[in-house]
This record gives sequence, C-alpha cells and structure tokens, in this order.
Amino acid sequence: MKTILLAGGLGTRLAEETTVKPKPMVEIGGWPILVHIMALYAARGYRDFIVACGYRGEVIKEYFYNFAVKHSDWRINLGTGARTQVQSSIPDWDVWTVDTGAATMTGGRVKRLRSIVGDETFLCTYGDGVADLDIAALVAFHKSHGKLATVTAVHPPARFGILELEGDRVRSFVEKPQMSEGWINGGFFAFEPGVFDYLDGDACVLEKEPLERLARDGQLMAFQHPGFWQPMDTLRDKELLEKLWQSGAAPWKVDGAAPTTLRRST
Repeated sequence: MKTILLAGGLGTRLAEETTVKPKPMVEIGGWPILVHIMALYAARGYRDFIVACGYRGEVIKEYFYNFAVKHSDWRINLGTGARTQVQSSIPDWDVWTVDTGAATMTGGRVKRLRSIVGDETFLCTYGDGVADLDIAALVAFHKSHGKLATVTAVHPPARFGILELEGDRVRSFVEKPQMSEGWINGGFFAFEPGVFDYLDGDACVLEKEPLERLARDGQLMAFQHPGFWQPMDTLRDKELLEKLWQSGAAPWKVDGAAPTTLRRST
C-alpha cells in the first residue's frame, strides 16, 4: 500500500526556515520532519512512499538520492574511486520523489500521482505534522466501512496557554494543550482509487470541493484520534516539537524505528 506525502507547499508561515528549503525538510532533532512522518508509517509496515514535491523540490530529491551516503560509513579508494559501504542502518523504504508542480494544489498533486498509485487503496498525509497515531488501526477502520475515503479527526491544540483560576490565583497553567472538544481534519487519510474521480486539475484543493462532495455522497468517514497531534505551521510550533523530541518523550517517537536508528550525518 503506497503512502503519498504532500510536500510541495510554500510554508510561508515558517519563512525563517523555508526560504532555503521546503517545510517538510525543516529539521526536528536533526532530522527532517518528513522522515519523522515516514517513520510513523514504516513502524506499521507501510514503507512504500511517494513524495509529492513542489516548492524547492530539488532539496527533497537530493536528500533521498544521497540518503545512503549521508547515513552510512564508507571505505573509499581515492585512486580508483571505488567505495564500499562498511556500516549502515538504512531502512528498507521505497521512496518516489515526484515533481507535481510548483503551484499545484493538494488535490491536484494527488491527481498527478494516479498512474503510480494504480488501482489500489492508498494512504495520504501532509508533510508537516506528527501524531501518536496507530496507522494500522486507521487502515483497519478504513477497510471496515467500505467507503471511498477516511480522514483522521483530531482535537486541535489550543492557540494560547490555558489558565485554571481560583479567584485571582492561577491554579494551573498549561502551554498550548491538546483540546478535549471539537474535531478538525488532521490529515492521515486512507483512500480508495475511486477518490480520483473527485479530483480535477492542478487547481483542485483536496480539502475543499473533493472532501465536501465525498461527505455529501456519504463516502467520507472519520477515524477519531483523541491523542497527540501537532502540525508545524509556525516557528513556535517547530520549537515545541523540538523541545518534545529533546526531552526524549516525544509522543510520536517509535522506539526501535527510524529516525532514532539511523546514523546521523554531519
């Protein structure tokens, strides 16, 4: 089952980082957030990825093209140019990096990948958000209802810190907690190939007409995920994710899986 990673947006709200790289390549703990997201899928056995590139897509292509060079140890004969890989922890992922157009919208990017996806169920997510989501449970739910599309519903994080007051005294303060009420689109989709019939050209925005029509037709189901979910839209979001990762207790971290098992490049 293939997984599409939408990685072509401009990331204008994270301009401090995205002037030189696409947002999915912004690093958390020294690893592109794109790799963190891929690890969520790979931990459950979904290792066939299609990265839908757009803005600064060449950065993504170069990164994966040189992945083995960056994350392995090598013996190199300078005279002959022969090189031997002597130690590696490279995961067995199959990664397509596909240019889907600099100005193409999310639905258009998915549409362009139809020939690669084929006539099979496929997964899809954004390249800028993480969650402690059980991908296998999402897939099982999708297969159970027989509809064309499943979206993961999540509780949004609060925009501001939450105060619990007792008179004028602050009893507790929680910085940007996960809300306990209300559901929003958290990405992490599962689709049947019939979804392609709901997608038009490059200007098609997945989150607008296609999902609205699927809902009207009774073909859109929600997999409810009440746990951790956090997008990386702003520098503040990046700093939060970095703090969680450095704490050693990042909710989305999968023990024994990439990126923690990969050798760091320098």
